[in-house]
Amino acid sequence: MSDYKLGLEYALEQDQNDELKSYRNQFHIPKDKYGNEWVYMTGNSLGLQPKQTKTYINQELEDWANLGVEGHTEGKTPWLPYHESLTESMAKVVGAKPIEVVVMNTLTANLHFMMVSFYKPTKSRYKILVESDIFPSDKYAVESQLRHHGFDDKEGLVLWKPRKNEKLLKYEDLEHILEDIGDEIALIMIGGVNYYTGQFFDLKRITKLGHNYGCKVGFDCAHGAGNVILNLHDSGADFAVWCTYKYLNSGPGSLAGCFVHERYANRNDLNRFTGWWSHNKETRFNMREEFDQLPGAEGWQLSNPPILSMGAIKASLDMFQKISIEKLFKKTKKLTGYFEFLINQLKEDTIHIITPKNPNERGCQLSIQVKNADKTLHNKLTEAGVISDWREPDVIRCAPVPLYNSFEDVYRLVENLKAILNE
Repeated sequence: MSDYKLGLEYALEQDQNDELKSYRNQFHIPKDKYGNEWVYMTGNSLGLQPKQTKTYINQELEDWANLGVEGHTEGKTPWLPYHESLTESMAKVVGAKPIEVVVMNTLTANLHFMMVSFYKPTKSRYKILVESDIFPSDKYAVESQLRHHGFDDKEGLVLWKPRKNEKLLKYEDLEHILEDIGDEIALIMIGGVNYYTGQFFDLKRITKLGHNYGCKVGFDCAHGAGNVILNLHDSGADFAVWCTYKYLNSGPGSLAGCFVHERYANRNDLNRFTGWWSHNKETRFNMREEFDQLPGAEGWQLSNPPILSMGAIKASLDMFQKISIEKLFKKTKKLTGYFEFLINQLKEDTIHIITPKNPNERGCQLSIQVKNADKTLHNKLTEAGVISDWREPDVIRCAPVPLYNSFEDVYRLVENLKAILNE
């Protein structure tokens, strides 16, 4: 969009005409000690709390208080099948079929459970390919899997790197790696949206490329779920994992999501860790039955889930059900494009956006590299009431989330940044 304009009046006009503007009022916006709302730009680290979350969690506390153990079957949303009440809406968010999705565990735990099934190294094919600046937890997880299977965690890790003096990754370089050593790579594990640059990868292209060389392919969609249109089923990926506390607004440390493609729905021969929640629901409580695998992603569960956390997830997903990820992404393109427009008015020799310019190759996060800056810049922004995210050595990550951030928020953020840079 090339018709963005400068000035507060334009931002206020865009907010007035925004079809999603009412959703901002459905969130708690943090305030400073004087009662002024923060410009909150860190939904890519922790999403804000929907006002209805308290009601959803209180319902479970009431059922627990009034029903005790009977809440498993008699609660307003019975606890035994509670996770099933999240499946359809979560599947829509990530572009999957319900049989392919389950809410369980936490992000890195789910990544390990997926690798139990989909990382099957041999003496000649054992390497794991990741992007060179993958999120640290993912790197630690895949390195530990290499060690667990008796391989060297440095020699067995293949890095897809950006070219010299560049930040973004090129698919041609991935193709060259696979042409050279594709028959040595057992697993490709990529962050669907890179946490640092905000680059949104073409999941389908990567999956097809990996499968052509006999590799299994999985994605960490922590920065993608609720942010971009993932289309996990159509991507053909073997598996994907994501957290729910960023763009899915379910609260700190809340449960995570997991996708396993439907072609594995009835593959009981796959190696996996199991527990009684992956056992046939009809005979689960007979206790002495031999293990009977549930079909689909549910078959990777272990234990009965924490209901209070699921209550928070349900509160958020019910909101997503009323909109659609497509509508949110449409606003993201406009809001983030406006943010990009304003940033580009600042000192070109001082400030540089490292996130892709193509709106289809990013979500709502822009990663802004500031020449010769240190964390003092971030601290000054915080003092000015702008909550952003600093990443060493010189990048500020800001995510105008379409559910609760406004054009005025973006305007105020850039005005504060401009004032600090001009000091």
